[in-house]
Amino acid sequence: MTAIREFFGALYELARLAVISRGKFRGPYWTWRLHTAFGRGYPQGRGAILHSVLDYGRWVYRMRRMR
Repeated sequence: MTAIREFFGALYELARLAVISRGKFRGPYWTWRLHTAFGRGYPQGRGAILHSVLDYGRWVYRMRRMR
C-alpha cells in the first residue's frame, strides 16, 4: 500500500514541478536538475532514466511530507 501511495505521490510531485517550471524542460531548472542528478553521463536506456525520475519524485514526496 505504501509503494502505491508513494508512486502516485511521485507522479503528483513531478506534475507539480512541471507546472511550477511552466513545462520548460530544457529551461534552467531542469538543466540544472539533470546535471546534478546524473553528472557527466546519463543512464543507459529510457527505462533507467524513467526509474531515476520516479525515484526523484518519490524522494520529493517523502521530503515534502517529512517521511
